Amino acid sequence: MALPAVDGRQYVYRVDAPVEALPADLFWDAWHCHDESTLPRAWDVFDAAVIRRVD
Repeated sequence: MALPAVDGRQYVYRVDAPVEALPADLFWDAWHCHDESTLPRAWDVFDAAVIRRVD
């Protein structure tokens, strides 16, 4: 999942989740991981995330 941040960059996170996980659950998992780091704040707008399934 790629999250855009206030510095104009996108930060990519791999979120391990079951197949039935909701997109919002994946977004919040990645967002909280980003938010707890030292990186610039990620936009907390769900529509801004790029979610791709990797098998």
